[in-house]
Amino acid sequence: MRPALNPLVLSLKESATLAINLKALEFRRQGEDIVHFGFGQSPFPVPEIIQQALRDNADKKDYLPTQGLPELCEAVAGFYRNEFGYNFKPLDVCVGPGSKELIFQIIYLMEGPLLIPVPSWVSYGPQAALRGKEIIPIPTSRENNYRLTPELLDRACYSAGQSQKLLIFNNPNNPTGALYHENEIKEIAEICRAYQVIVISDEIYAMIDFDQLPMSSLAIFYPEGTIVSGGLSKSFAAGGYRLGVVLIPDTLELMMSALKSVVSETFSAVSAPVQYAALKAYRDFDEVRPFVEKTCDIYKYILNYLHTRFIGMGLNCPKPAGSFYLFPDFENFRKQLHERGIITSIALVDALLRESSIAVLPGSDFYMPATSLGFRVAAVDFDGVRVLETWPGADHVTEEYFHTFFPKIEQGCECIKRFLTG
Repeated sequence: MRPALNPLVLSLKESATLAINLKALEFRRQGEDIVHFGFGQSPFPVPEIIQQALRDNADKKDYLPTQGLPELCEAVAGFYRNEFGYNFKPLDVCVGPGSKELIFQIIYLMEGPLLIPVPSWVSYGPQAALRGKEIIPIPTSRENNYRLTPELLDRACYSAGQSQKLLIFNNPNNPTGALYHENEIKEIAEICRAYQVIVISDEIYAMIDFDQLPMSSLAIFYPEGTIVSGGLSKSFAAGGYRLGVVLIPDTLELMMSALKSVVSETFSAVSAPVQYAALKAYRDFDEVRPFVEKTCDIYKYILNYLHTRFIGMGLNCPKPAGSFYLFPDFENFRKQLHERGIITSIALVDALLRESSIAVLPGSDFYMPATSLGFRVAAVDFDGVRVLETWPGADHVTEEYFHTFFPKIEQGCECIKRFLTG
């Protein structure tokens, strides 16, 4: 029997990040020595106090309010107020099964095209495609660390015409690690206000910030038009808990009303025990803060190491200022790669996996041109439990410690080096 499907679904493929994870893990099950730089999942254990809160609330079986556990909504609003200075109220918070799902719901509910700075996370475009929404990519430049500029945004908004527009703005950025600061945010906010753009500020990596200047947000400078999304998956290392949040300003009250209606007809509410665990994370963040700061220090060290190695090999690679990703490219080796029959980013990552046993994602999955030779590195292939227990601090890492606790990070660099020279 061949069922008839929604034609908008037929053009989709499995999420690139999930697909590469399954592929790399299958290689490992078969005994292959794979370096897995393809999947962006925190390698660290969920903080014990969050695990304990989950255990303590395993008996919670009742459906919770559609918008989320009221105490959790209050805690989330307080967390974003205390840590980032945002002015959201508990009624502005909605809890969902991961920020990915909540972003999809908002994209689905909103009219108008979706503006996507390039490169950006792999799922924004497919989510818009499921709605039949026009996607307007905004190419950025490596020379500006792939950051969106006010000029680029202005040009895209003007060309999109008078219809309502939705901008997805990921800060810190996946896949580049780029981070936006106050001056840049202020100017982007003015463009958004001038065109009345509605912004989804995807801040899932907001706590993984190791730049000298703190990150800023459109929620500060354009609060009336900015929806903030976050969750447990990255800073709290609890991706499998599947809990995300969005904060919607009261100026967009109609959006919140519509979202609650859709939630009530789809997933109803997030698992009650998980919401109570999240309550511990957000309400008592000071107890989790040492974990977040320690893991951030580890990410910073690893990304600095990889960036230094990549530059030393002759790759182009903006220095990341947040998240746990890098976005290098082989443009300097285009001629040599062409002679080996490699002219696209997909061919490049296939060759890296086949010839050098390293799994990465092609730049084309992040909306770059097919012939770009960029790829994303997720710098998380290490034993987070062991590293967390033994971490001496970035200033005290010895060569012996690094070799012992980050063998796959070191191996990955050697794999790329051999690929270039062989």
